Amino acid sequence: MSLAVLDWGIGGIDFLARLRVRHPDVPVIYWSDSGATPYGKLARDALATRVAAVAAALRGRGATHLVIACNAASTVIDHPALARTGLQICGVIAPAIAATLADPARSVGVIGGRRTIRSGLYRRALVAAGRRVQQRVAQPLSAMVERGELAGAALAGELDRILGPLRRVDALVLACTHYTALLAPIRERLPRARVIDPAAATLAHVERTWSLGHVGTDMFLTTGAPEATRDAARLAFAAALPAFERVVV
Repeated sequence: MSLAVLDWGIGGIDFLARLRVRHPDVPVIYWSDSGATPYGKLARDALATRVAAVAAALRGRGATHLVIACNAASTVIDHPALARTGLQICGVIAPAIAATLADPARSVGVIGGRRTIRSGLYRRALVAAGRRVQQRVAQPLSAMVERGELAGAALAGELDRILGPLRRVDALVLACTHYTALLAPIRERLPRARVIDPAAATLAHVERTWSLGHVGTDMFLTTGAPEATRDAARLAFAAALPAFERVVV
């Protein structure tokens, strides 16, 4: 197999870092699609078409398996356009839901981007299993992480606003892979909540269902600005990455 990881920006770097700890020799094609319209702002069909186009480009570079390390893009994983890509695809939402259901929490908070929250995927699955669910749109946080804005009064204000109503939840689902870059201030505000991290849950799922191969070489690709993408990954996740190649779809 040949593994690819897709995110609109650098949130998927957290998944990659976890993969590297456990499987340091597995080559990865990482694709940051930051040159495209933010995924959360695209209509469902347009988003599925975009993700399918990127998947086709990744297949052209040798990928056989794709982790969509983005909650917004994972909301369209069942779209027919993705079924036609020829890749084995795993998103982050289903593994995160499974990890939440494996937790004993009865009261669950979910924070994510607007598209993810409005999709209702987390709420429906958790409520159906008897959990009490409070959801909060945390739209500014991913943009702050992309800019390297990991501290300061503006971030503190947003975190207070978003997390204030969730003070009594037993568990908190980080329904955006960017949010692990803010784990410390999140835990300061919700010290009693267990944190459900979709990147960790997705890696566990991938390890159970795919045989991770060692074919190919690492590639770091972006439709955005290569240096800005690498700098953002360094600031958010302390990731020392090679230069990104600029690509066009």
